[in-house]
Amino acid sequence: MKILIADKFEASGIAAMREIGCEVDSQPDLKDDALAKAVASSGCEILIVRSTKVTAAALEAGRGLALVIRAGAGYNTIDVARASELGIFVANTPGKNSVAVAELAFGLILALDRRIVDGASDLRAGRWAKKEYSKARGLKGRTLGILGMGRIGQEVAKRARAFDMEVVAWSRSLSAERAEEMEVEFAATPLDVAKRADVLTVHLAAAPETKGIISAALIEAMPEGGYLINTGRGELVAPGALQRAAERGIRLGLDVYESEPGAADTEFADPIVGAEGVVYGTHHIGASTDQAQEAVAAEVVRIVDAYRRRGAVLNSVNLCDRSPATCLLVVRHRNQPGVLAHVLHEVSHAGINVEEMENVILEGAHAACARLRLDATPADEVIDQIAANEKILGVSLALIGSEGE
Repeated sequence: MKILIADKFEASGIAAMREIGCEVDSQPDLKDDALAKAVASSGCEILIVRSTKVTAAALEAGRGLALVIRAGAGYNTIDVARASELGIFVANTPGKNSVAVAELAFGLILALDRRIVDGASDLRAGRWAKKEYSKARGLKGRTLGILGMGRIGQEVAKRARAFDMEVVAWSRSLSAERAEEMEVEFAATPLDVAKRADVLTVHLAAAPETKGIISAALIEAMPEGGYLINTGRGELVAPGALQRAAERGIRLGLDVYESEPGAADTEFADPIVGAEGVVYGTHHIGASTDQAQEAVAAEVVRIVDAYRRRGAVLNSVNLCDRSPATCLLVVRHRNQPGVLAHVLHEVSHAGINVEEMENVILEGAHAACARLRLDATPADEVIDQIAANEKILGVSLALIGSEGE
């Protein structure tokens, strides 16, 4: 199995993939047209990326490409819609960098509260300003508001409790019952979180429904002198919202930006970096710890190995949420050549499409059970034709969602 890696990737992960018999081609600086050409020339079946954009052109370049793995949680840099049209799976490694991102988020919170960056800068410049930097609010008893209670949000909440902070949270799937289990206060809307938050931290995935969720209205709802942390995605912030926050005296801790350079070392210009007030920024490095990258690499290897051995795609992000199947056909049969071909022929001849199918072998490998999810219900005569084969042991039919399912 040929694998193309188009970003920097841990040596341990490359070695592990080679150990399980994969042919690995590591070209960490590929992008744009060069990536498409490499996909075509390498004949890769699996493409592994981190921050490199995977466009429709890259996906279309290799006929053998079957799986794109994002070595990280977000996958907004991959044209998932086009991948799905081409029958290419897209997978990611959720949760493997959650601790690293949570650590950076809390690092930014502490830095804002104690103005560590400004103090260190003055000290290096030879200026002793103890009076200036002795003014800090402290975190104990303050309220931390979290937007997004996935794995990262949960790790942030753990650290907040260690600092004796109150935690109020909102997430698209968070319920009051689940919030109680997590030992956080449930909020019905992002605005309700903002109204309570001395510190507001954002850990949402980039999606159409979350784009611009940090709006001017949300900024206006925050208490005076609050802190805003964004280690999620730049797209989560509406245009002008950060500038308004700085004008209000909200301290900003940012690891992501609306427009980030594609290169790792280049010039960067974003108006918010030079805004008045306390604005601290890092270079989109939330997941960049040795621990996190080793964990991500191990998860990528696990995905590759599952696909290599079983054809299974772990952590796939582009599976159909609900197939068009309306009924389930269960066929118990002799584990012999031609049986499934017979079943599929009868189903196809009836003009019915198989949406999903699995075939499970029973102990001894003498018999098997095939489960076919179909987009229409076969007529009785079709079932009779299937059962007429002497190698068929039994046939049953149930509507999807019925008691028989």
